[in-house]
Amino acid sequence: MVIKGVAEEKLTCWLLKDASRTSRKLKGVGNMEWVARRKVWIAVQGKKGKEFRKSVPGCFGYPVSIFFIVINEFCERFSYYGMRAVLVLYFKYFLHWDDDLSTSIYHTFVALCYLTPILGALIADSYLGKFMTIISLSIVYTVGQAVLSIGSISELTDGDRNGVPDNMNVHISLSMVGLVLIALGTGGIKPCVAAFGGDQFEDHQEKQRNRFFSIFYLAINAGSLISTIVTPILRGEVCGFHVKQQCYPLAFGVPAMLMAIALIVFVIGCGMYKKVKPQGNVMVEVGKCIAFSIRNRFRYRSKAYPKREHWLDWAREKYTKRLITEIKMVLRVLFLYIPLPMFWALFDQQGSRWTLQATTMDGDFGSVQIQPDQMQTINPILIVIMVPVVDMAVYPLINKCHINFTPLRKMAVGMFLAALAFIVAALVQLKVDATLPTFPEPGQSQIKVLNLGDSNATISFNTGKTLHVPSLGSTIYEKFNTADLHDVSVTYDTTAIRKEFTFVEKQRHTLEITNVVEIQAELLEDGLTVKPEQGNNKIRFINNLHSTINITMDGFNFGEVTYFSASNYSSFKRGAKKITIDTDNQTCEGQTMTFGYGSAYTIIVEGCNSTDLRIRYFEDIQANTVSMAWQIPQYFILTCAEVVFSVTGLSFSYDQAPSNMKSVLQAGWLLTVAVGNIIVLIVAGATTITQQWAEYVLFAGLLLAVTIIFAIMAYFYTYVDPAEIEAQLIEEEKKENEKKEPIHENGTVPVVQSQL
Repeated sequence: MVIKGVAEEKLTCWLLKDASRTSRKLKGVGNMEWVARRKVWIAVQGKKGKEFRKSVPGCFGYPVSIFFIVINEFCERFSYYGMRAVLVLYFKYFLHWDDDLSTSIYHTFVALCYLTPILGALIADSYLGKFMTIISLSIVYTVGQAVLSIGSISELTDGDRNGVPDNMNVHISLSMVGLVLIALGTGGIKPCVAAFGGDQFEDHQEKQRNRFFSIFYLAINAGSLISTIVTPILRGEVCGFHVKQQCYPLAFGVPAMLMAIALIVFVIGCGMYKKVKPQGNVMVEVGKCIAFSIRNRFRYRSKAYPKREHWLDWAREKYTKRLITEIKMVLRVLFLYIPLPMFWALFDQQGSRWTLQATTMDGDFGSVQIQPDQMQTINPILIVIMVPVVDMAVYPLINKCHINFTPLRKMAVGMFLAALAFIVAALVQLKVDATLPTFPEPGQSQIKVLNLGDSNATISFNTGKTLHVPSLGSTIYEKFNTADLHDVSVTYDTTAIRKEFTFVEKQRHTLEITNVVEIQAELLEDGLTVKPEQGNNKIRFINNLHSTINITMDGFNFGEVTYFSASNYSSFKRGAKKITIDTDNQTCEGQTMTFGYGSAYTIIVEGCNSTDLRIRYFEDIQANTVSMAWQIPQYFILTCAEVVFSVTGLSFSYDQAPSNMKSVLQAGWLLTVAVGNIIVLIVAGATTITQQWAEYVLFAGLLLAVTIIFAIMAYFYTYVDPAEIEAQLIEEEKKENEKKEPIHENGTVPVVQSQL
């Protein structure tokens, strides 16, 4: 149950779930308009209403149509969250963007997904209706998923068949077009599907309607949870026509198929749906009222006009007192929303920064191997546990301690916990950074000496630095200023040679030396300037046999390697691998060590006969040694923050909003999520911080500052009862109408004869 990820659906469910309850409250306090409309409907429909209810196909008291809607929602959520789970790694490893650009584009996409629901609601309520809006935007959605999947096929532009696209711009363009279409689709149908499901029930089916929303919410969470587990596994598979590599086409293709299934299932139920015609959107009316009030206030800004109690009161010339009062209530809540985006700025980094952090960690959980993007599943799993624990244990315990834990205080605690989660993430990052290699900076070169001789050696650089290397041993990578390096002197006992080499800046080099036949020295350009991608291990071989050999490891052939030369690095998954060495007259086989995540090794072939393969390992890059399990505390704290912030915020928004203004607050809530992701864009693009742990601390500090501001705002907030206020307004309207239209003793309204 990814509460934040489905926050908008849950709020929609709550709005619809209590629609009939709200209408009953209003009837009880004299909602004459509602009663009148109801009577007119009954008078017009007559027997048709009863016939319609009888004619609708049913199953266990439910309209059959809702089963199509539930299946549609499950498939759509699987499609969205499955695609999103692997998105940031697709940017990093397929499109080869750096961490900052990958993070920025990811959060741009998420922000767009939470801006488009407002557009979808306006289209559905004012023009097309919910049914046609869902159909139209689902087609857009499906096309977007298909375009993204096609864009991830490297063979699309891989003319030389080496597994690397020749024209990356084509793949980037297709990916961006696909993501824009997906954002329009998923955001556009977001406010429509749950409401459309609620429309399928009659007034006498309130119990079934409430249960439907529970099933609907279960489908949302089931789809998101299963997809977050499955699609990283699909991504981890290897596929390709020419070169086998990470299978992003499959990871995106399956969500695309699920979205196509969602559309087909929804269309199949077309003849069973009850379709309500568009009746206008309250957000448009609210916007018009606010705009008129501002214009009116500016027009009569002269001191000659008396001041009014509230700036919205300048709309009284055109809009009713009831509407103006309801908008005031909404604006009071929206004002409290101002600090909330900072929470989402931290929360949504689970799919970006935290996933990238996991790529530098060890995913070995015993017999289970966890992919970096699968760590996101911790959140929904913990949610399933934490929601009932908090509701049935934590909150009652707090109440027994006579602590007034109001909704706004809960939200402030949630914001504080989110900041604490990022402090923990910073501590984990410090632990990870301690295991990461240091690569050469601009103007620098790194050199590692590998002694393949049978005695100790001394290496002297022209810079004055001297290294002592034992037989069959190596040094660590030493840093040098590239411009200062010219030649190297190698000494074995009393014999020495001096050679000049060309060193490349920002590169790692291996200087291999030997004295077995004669003193030799060769400089290898390693090309290792970053950790191996996607947890792979970079492996190369150096031949220390006096004959040419052919090397095969785990089915991959390195080709022929001559004496005192090296193969290129190749990537391998974790685990032990089978090695086969072919010499001129024999073949020998053996098993390698068990490789971890993200390491690099140089393997020296020292001996080969029919019964024995002798090899020696030199570690070039240390494997990831910090377990991904260290991320669990930060996920746990952030999940606790989500429980007390998101659920409470949704409930508070619903309770404090007038019955016909709840959709306005829903739009405002979604807007805070979008703005939160935009904040990440700004920070990632503007900050000059190079250390990831420092960025985590920065976000935590910003949220703590915002939490203090929110706590002050909450302190001065006064809770209201919207139903009571609405009842008073309705009663006032009733009295005003009675004054305007006097009633005769016979109950009729007098008719004024025209004077014309």
